Amino acid sequence: MQFPHPTDEPDRVRLWSLREDALVETGSDDSLLVFTRWGDIKIDDPSPVVREWLYRMSLGPVSLENLLPARPGNHHRPVEDDPDYGQVRRVLTKLGSCVVHSLGLADMGGPLLSAVPISRKAAFELPAIDVRRPVRLSRFAAMRASDSEVVLESPLARHRVVFHRSLATRVIGSLGKATTVADLAPALDVPEALVADIVTYVAAVGMIVLGENGGSAFTARFAEDTDPSLTVWSHNDLLFHSRSKLSRPDAPHRAVYPRGDKLPPPPAVKPVPDGPRYPLYKPVLAEITAADPKFTEVLENRRSFRKFGRRPLSARRLGELLFRAARIRSVRPAEGGGVSYAVSDRPYPSSANLHELELYVTLDHCADLPRGIYHYDPLGHALTLINTSPDEVGELLDDAKAATGAMQRPPALITMTARMGRLSWMYNGIAYATTLRHVGVLQQTLYLVATAMGLAPCALSPGDMEVADSAFLLQWPSEVTVGGFVVGVRPEVVTEIPAG
Repeated sequence: MQFPHPTDEPDRVRLWSLREDALVETGSDDSLLVFTRWGDIKIDDPSPVVREWLYRMSLGPVSLENLLPARPGNHHRPVEDDPDYGQVRRVLTKLGSCVVHSLGLADMGGPLLSAVPISRKAAFELPAIDVRRPVRLSRFAAMRASDSEVVLESPLARHRVVFHRSLATRVIGSLGKATTVADLAPALDVPEALVADIVTYVAAVGMIVLGENGGSAFTARFAEDTDPSLTVWSHNDLLFHSRSKLSRPDAPHRAVYPRGDKLPPPPAVKPVPDGPRYPLYKPVLAEITAADPKFTEVLENRRSFRKFGRRPLSARRLGELLFRAARIRSVRPAEGGGVSYAVSDRPYPSSANLHELELYVTLDHCADLPRGIYHYDPLGHALTLINTSPDEVGELLDDAKAATGAMQRPPALITMTARMGRLSWMYNGIAYATTLRHVGVLQQTLYLVATAMGLAPCALSPGDMEVADSAFLLQWPSEVTVGGFVVGVRPEVVTEIPAG
């Protein structure tokens, strides 16, 4: 880690602070303890300068040069020669995962930008960048608004960058295509040294890529564009993967009840919508147990079908499938976030028994039930007809037909939606990732039950969300489409999709 000489470019200032969730306390043996989200860090035998500096860092950005004690006759001595510098540098390295690095100007209040660590492995080192070398934003970097400021994030970075001033946003926002610091500075009418510092800070966290040496901005090549480990990822997929894992958190990924004191928990069961109600067949579990094939036989015979028999699916068979896979077996009270709420028990598991998934059944051909779109009530085990529009029924079934690559519309389409408030009320940062896991669990449960019943099942990804929002009367984004499943009677001549 390099510290600038106090007399070099005095208008620009390097600042350090601790993450807002880091806490500094004095230990019983006069050591310092820094409590971080990734564990406690002990600083043994800290010097007075280190002790004072860490306490100030916990309050906000500070400059090392302003904190080192004045030494007579050494006003121009490099900071690296100061006796306290060695220990300061060792402490900074040890605290790397909770140290915020900021760039400021001497004549401005507060920093221009800050690099905030979001990983226990975060490390920060300012690179040396030739002002004539091509630079560009990484294709995985993205800007967004947050708490009245602009932040830059990337799934490849162990920091996020917060832009406190529009000047920094303007500089980095101009790097959508390859350029150089030497060309960018006059175009923005910003001093070259300042542009270089802003670019260097963002490059230090891996969100600016450097062109190969010797090329111009127009012909520049960037390793990121041909790296085989990166070309297989889109920006959205890699960002979602990164942010839904515990290793790169920006918010607690556990039950923290972020809205427990502000909003009541959503109900365990969605209110039954208006419309004609059709009670479904309830099988006798003892009879099913006696007649079902063995579990291993079901598991080994599970297949996806893209073709269905000419006979319509019966309401009795549909009722048995939903009863065995998705009904509510019981409802009980639970507590958390300072309030009481209800949870349910169903055949498929769900985190904290929240069960945020809703099922909508679109029927093309089903004996004893009219063609249309239904909402499934898992508590009453009944269907409510909510939409009979031939156009919307047809659009949903055609989307499912296209998704399976079939030549015919499926007899029944089961669409899964998620009431996101049911999960985000308890979890912060992983609600959507969790609901996608629940979709997979429910699809597998439907697969196994349908296989045991001798039906023809196939799981689907969501179709046209705008069509679904309208057809199911959803209040987007409170309730969103997340998965699908088609089922029918097996064809007389079986045509299967390989297992998978």
